[in-house]
Amino acid sequence: MSAQLSIRNLSKRFKTGEGVQGIDFDVNKGELVTLLGPSGCGKTTVLRSIGGFLTPDSGDILIEGRSVIKLPPEKRPTSMVFQSYNLWTHMSVFDNLSFGLKIRKVSKADIRERVADVLKLVQLPGAEKKFPSELSGGQQQRVALARSLLLQPSVLLLDEPFSALDAKLRYEMREELRDIQRRIGLTMVFVTHDQEEALSLSDRIVVMNGGHIDQIAPPEQLYEEPETLFVAQFIGKMNFMEGAVDEDKIRIGAQEFPNAKRLAGEVILASRPEDVSLVPETGQGGGLPGKVKQIMALGHYADVSVELAGGGTVRSFQSKDAVKAMHVGQDVRVSFSRVIPFSENHQT
Repeated sequence: MSAQLSIRNLSKRFKTGEGVQGIDFDVNKGELVTLLGPSGCGKTTVLRSIGGFLTPDSGDILIEGRSVIKLPPEKRPTSMVFQSYNLWTHMSVFDNLSFGLKIRKVSKADIRERVADVLKLVQLPGAEKKFPSELSGGQQQRVALARSLLLQPSVLLLDEPFSALDAKLRYEMREELRDIQRRIGLTMVFVTHDQEEALSLSDRIVVMNGGHIDQIAPPEQLYEEPETLFVAQFIGKMNFMEGAVDEDKIRIGAQEFPNAKRLAGEVILASRPEDVSLVPETGQGGGLPGKVKQIMALGHYADVSVELAGGGTVRSFQSKDAVKAMHVGQDVRVSFSRVIPFSENHQT
């Protein structure tokens, strides 16, 4: 695959000390890449630098192999969808959509055809004569997306576009965006702090932390193989426990795991709740002793919290049938089918 967008050693520092440093990644043609991280990690700084709304201190940005670092936003082959819809309230949907095309001297016949086509694409056929005040938030965001699609950008930039919508509509809009992206093969860079949104939408995710990149990987790899303690903490639910290194093995209680990373000293073991097994205490057998602290039914499964005898709490996802025989205060044994070790000192 060829890189549609390349970020090369991008740095931008603000007077507050915040910003980004040494940002390097490519986005392939037709790929949807998400910049994910907590507030203040630098993801919007990167996005706005790509769009030309911020000038980096150093580095380069290439689109289709051509540097755009010195071009103003209107000269770049990009278009941005913002969190706020940025629609002109005094103009109809048609006028909002056609404005950019008129500036580009597109003929009236072509404008009418392209506006009608893009409204069908975002599931708003026949909405040309409506005004923004007559549309719901989700419909307004569809119009904002349509406006960007009409400009036929080489790279579409989206800055938390669904954060103002309610949960159900946000889910629907994510599905629609992914469907549109795949149908027309558009290259997209999407910014969000919502890990569920990133995991469900992306071909690859760039996890940012404190102005730098911690890991770049497809969603499944990011979830299964976090490379740093921060990524393990930020992506999905995770248990963290202290482990001990014994030569080529890592131990937690009586359980042993391979020390593939060749770690030494004290280590932190991370384990997903779905990899935690619970069995009733029988006075014998392996596993860490603990006591059921809480059982939260979540539809087809339950989230069970167990207070370990040695201190700390572990969460386990159990089937709804398995928890029928459980109760708060019950003594259980906790074991792990999989753990991910991290060094306490280096967090890697």
